[in-house]
Amino acid sequence: MARRSGSAFTGAGTVFLKEFADHLSGARIIVLEWLMILTGAFAVYTAIQDLRNTTGQDPFLFLKLFSEAREGSFSFVAVLAFLVPLVAIGLAFDSVNGEFNRRTLSRLLAQPIYRDALLLGKFLGALAAIGVALFTLWLLIMGLGLLTLGVPPSGEEVLRGLSFLVVAIAYGGVWLAVAMMCSVAFRSAATSALSALGLWLLIGVLWPQVAQFISTAVHPPTVMQIVFGQPDPDQIQLQQSLLRLSPSTLFGESVTGLLSPTTRFFGLVFRSQVEGAIAAPLPFGQSVLLVWPQVTGLVAGMIILFAIAYIIFQRQEVRA
Repeated sequence: MARRSGSAFTGAGTVFLKEFADHLSGARIIVLEWLMILTGAFAVYTAIQDLRNTTGQDPFLFLKLFSEAREGSFSFVAVLAFLVPLVAIGLAFDSVNGEFNRRTLSRLLAQPIYRDALLLGKFLGALAAIGVALFTLWLLIMGLGLLTLGVPPSGEEVLRGLSFLVVAIAYGGVWLAVAMMCSVAFRSAATSALSALGLWLLIGVLWPQVAQFISTAVHPPTVMQIVFGQPDPDQIQLQQSLLRLSPSTLFGESVTGLLSPTTRFFGLVFRSQVEGAIAAPLPFGQSVLLVWPQVTGLVAGMIILFAIAYIIFQRQEVRA
C-alpha cells in the first residue's frame, strides 16, 4: 500500500469555502436563522419591557437582555439552548450521506483531497455558518438594547457578551458533530436526521429525568431523609455529575457564570463554605475561571464526537 504524499489537510480550505458559501446561500440556513431571529427577538422584547424600569440601577443591564425572562416566557438563553441544536442538526444531518446518495463522494475523493480534509472542511464550513448566524443575532440584540434602553454597554459587559457568543458557538459545534456522526454512520438522510433528533431529545431534553432516576436508584433516600425532607448529598452529587454529561447542562452553567457576575459556584455547597463571602460581582477573569471546566467539557465533547465520525468515515468503502 503506497503512502500518501502531502498534508492530510490539503484541500480542506477549498472544501470549507465551498461548504460555507453553500450554507450561507442556501434556503435551509435562511429559514433556520429567521426562526432564531424571530424567536430570540420576542424573548429580548419581553426582557426590555422589564428592564426599562431598572435603567441606571444595574451595572450589568445589558447582560440581562440575554438572561432576563418575564414570568410565563422564555429568556434568550433558553431560546438558544433549544434552537441551536436544531440549527446544527439541520445543517449537518446529510453532509456526508448526501454526497453518497448523489454519487459525488467518489468524484470528490478522486481530486487531491483526502478524507481528513473533506470531513474537516465540511465541519468547519457548517460551524462558521452557525457562528455568522449567532454573531449577527448578537449584534442585533446589542443594537436593539442600545436603542431602547439608551445606555451604552460597559467594556466588561461587551467581554462577557462575546464570551457568551463563543460558548454558544461551541455548544452548536457539539450538536454539529453529533449530526455529522449520524450522517457518516447512516446512508439514509432520513435515518440520520431521526437519529440526531433522538439523541438531542434524550441528552438535551429528557436527560434531567434520567439522571434523577439513576441517582435515586443508586442512592435511595432513607426513612429519616423522607420524613424530615433532608437531601442526600451523595444522591445530589451523583445527579449533578450525570447532568454534566449533557451539553445543555454545560451550556447552561457556562452562560449563567458569564452573564450573571454574582454567580460564585455551581452544584452542592455547604453553609460553612459560603460563610464570610462578600456579596459582590466577580471580576470577568474569575467568572471565566469558574466556567472554564464547563467550556472545556463542551470543546472536548465536540472533538470526541468529531473523532468518532472521522474513524467511522475512514473505515467506509467509497465506490464510484
